[in-house]
Amino acid sequence: MAPPKMVYQLRISLFDTVPKIWRRILIPTSATFWELHSAIQDVFNWNHSHLHHFWYDDKILKKSIWFGIPTDEDDMYNVEILPSWKHKMSKYLNCEEPNLKYVYDLGDNWMHLIELENILPAEKGMAYPVCIGGKRNAPPDDCGGTHGYDEMLEVLSDPSDEEYEATKEWIDSVTGGTFDPEHFNPKEVKFMNPKQRYKESFE
Repeated sequence: MAPPKMVYQLRISLFDTVPKIWRRILIPTSATFWELHSAIQDVFNWNHSHLHHFWYDDKILKKSIWFGIPTDEDDMYNVEILPSWKHKMSKYLNCEEPNLKYVYDLGDNWMHLIELENILPAEKGMAYPVCIGGKRNAPPDDCGGTHGYDEMLEVLSDPSDEEYEATKEWIDSVTGGTFDPEHFNPKEVKFMNPKQRYKESFE
């Protein structure tokens, strides 16, 4: 595969988090939505155990276009989910249309805003994607969305809370006992090969 010529600088932030939880990444402009999904899973430390959707609001056609993993239930909701691995985001993300939305886990409904900040020449010898910034740890999977996460942090801040022990035991079991809501270091992010993630998901 030829090295990328240009990369997107994207800021990806979680809706309804105060202070804001966000990440900044560089990813090739040739990337598919699946490759972007894979990168988001890694920078937010999600475990890829739930469905995801991207959507783009087409202002000319006046409709939303959805990308993700098509399922038999899509017709029930009167939407067509296009396979994220078959569509490049460069067709939909540009300086005139700099925003996309991404939702992971349709139950907990982790909504992300993807903002195009810049289009840059790729650096020779650099492996992409790469995380170059961010703030605060990401919520763990299956903690109940932003409302559940806020409640979890409130319980963990008070050892006298009757739910403290059970909550602490659960968070330790899913994070290895190392969860700090304020900690994030972009140098610690490790990206999984999106082709390998696809193979493990569908083959």
